[in-house]
Amino acid sequence: MVTTSMGSLLRRQAEERPDDPALTVTGGGADDEVVTFAELHRRSDEVALALVERGVEVGDMVTIALPNSVEFIVAAFAGIKAGATVQPVSHRLPLAERRGIVDLADSRLVIGATPGDHPGRECIEDVAEVHPTSSATPPDRVSPTWKATTSGGSTGRPKLIVTTTPGAIDPEAKPDYLLPKDDTVLIPGPLFHTAPFTMSLLGILHGNHVVLQRRFDAAEVVALIGRHRPRFLLLVPTMMHRIWRLDETHRDVDVSCIQTMFHMAAACPEWLKRWWIDWLGADRVFELYGASDSPGNTIITGPEWLAHPGSVGRANLGAIKITDEAGAELPPGEIGEIWMAPPPGTPSRARVVGGDARERDGWTSVGDLGYLDDDGYLFIADRRTDLILTGGENVYPAEVEAALEQHPGVRSCLVVGLPDDDLGQRVHAVVEADPGVTEDDLRRHIESLLVRYKTPRTYELVAGPLRDDAGKARKSAVVARIVAAGAGSDG
Repeated sequence: MVTTSMGSLLRRQAEERPDDPALTVTGGGADDEVVTFAELHRRSDEVALALVERGVEVGDMVTIALPNSVEFIVAAFAGIKAGATVQPVSHRLPLAERRGIVDLADSRLVIGATPGDHPGRECIEDVAEVHPTSSATPPDRVSPTWKATTSGGSTGRPKLIVTTTPGAIDPEAKPDYLLPKDDTVLIPGPLFHTAPFTMSLLGILHGNHVVLQRRFDAAEVVALIGRHRPRFLLLVPTMMHRIWRLDETHRDVDVSCIQTMFHMAAACPEWLKRWWIDWLGADRVFELYGASDSPGNTIITGPEWLAHPGSVGRANLGAIKITDEAGAELPPGEIGEIWMAPPPGTPSRARVVGGDARERDGWTSVGDLGYLDDDGYLFIADRRTDLILTGGENVYPAEVEAALEQHPGVRSCLVVGLPDDDLGQRVHAVVEADPGVTEDDLRRHIESLLVRYKTPRTYELVAGPLRDDAGKARKSAVVARIVAAGAGSDG
């Protein structure tokens, strides 16, 4: 395998296809921005040189706190060319939370921050205003760890997931994550999350035109499929659900261009997965399971899923085992904690900064529960920290959420366990629903699908979205808010 620095590979794409679009940023009520490979290479070269002039060295952390935009992608490639570890965060983070992450990363420079936000650190507010003092070509640098994403997990405390992969790839190898080459890739998700960030940059490096939404909009995704004819589409179950909720007239588009619809990041309800398989065709639907800080992952195709409904696949990278609380390995069919190990002789693909990984004899767990079937296919039950123990029975919130979201008036929901003197915990549902949907409607719906002890005892109907565009939510914060307010009393 012969690797090339990511900066050199972008230069090669700019030389081979200078006038082809590398990136289109669309949506949000603004005009489309289109950048060619030549323009992206030139502009990221300029910013990279400015970063080097400002003291960025190989391996330094460079934090990017920008919305989905051309500037974000320029800044990311500039950081890579400067040899930095690029560290994306949400531009909506409160300053105190961003300061915590930046301090944990010990970032050399923060892009998207007002000078003074981070005392003692270089801040660049507007990438468009950044220019080097010379016209030199930036040095061809390769960071030993090209990216570091953030995760608050269930605790809310920030931690960094720092890749062990350097900023170089084999341009002749098959792209990671089922990405195509020299085609079109549609990414609706926020760039501060691992998958959209990684696949956007790798997609461009492999010669693809990446179409990026400023903010996820279900109807616009369908329109973009018709307009740009992407071969590859990256979604999370929240997006899949919102597209399913669209009126059929809004989904009246030729989807034959999509050869790979790749989804990940959260559990996908079986009924929703079946709908997508019916719409696109089983051969085009793929799913990945594996946290950023996990040493392994699984991938499952549509036909495999139909043979093993509900599974997330067999080990694609590394090995998997299921254990009980004492660490004893469990047989097929029994639910326990999921542990993964990297391939023999291979280091884990990431290291955690700011948190303690659950490790045991070379195996790592991120706290998820599940089981293996007789063929080695993995099934996810829920996160260990989200499991609800009510009246001596185990309730997996993901199962209850999947049932609630089958109601056509439910936009999103979170199911949590609240303290209960009698039951230990009671099942509580926070539901974002259409106007007119009542608690009685939801009770009738859920009682037709689940056994009594799994059905929520209390409900809270809200108007705003409960998950971000990447399908993420911090359940511990939801529980803390409800308990502090004394809400969610038994009905």
